[in-house]
Amino acid sequence: MSGSPADPTDEQLVEELRKARVGDLIVHTCSLLASLAYGKLADETRDLDEARLAIDALKALAAVLAESERRDVQQLVSNLQLAYADVVSGD
Repeated sequence: MSGSPADPTDEQLVEELRKARVGDLIVHTCSLLASLAYGKLADETRDLDEARLAIDALKALAAVLAESERRDVQQLVSNLQLAYADVVSGD
C-alpha cells in the first residue's frame, strides 16, 4: 500500500473492474496493438514479424466485436496492412 489518499483501494479497483465492459477493453487493446504495430513499422524500430503478429491479433479481435466497433478495427487493420505492404515493398 502506498498510503497516498489518491490511490484507489483494492475494493475500489474490484468495483471498477465489475463495471468494465469486455468490449471496451477489447477496443482499448486494439488501439494499443495498432500503436505497437505502427511502431514496429517505423525505420528506427522495424520488426516486421512483430508488426505482422499485431495485425493478425487485431484481425482476430475484430471478429468478436459488435458491428460498429468491428468496422473501426477493420479499418485499422486495412491501414496497417497498407503500411506493412509499403514497408515491405520499400516505398
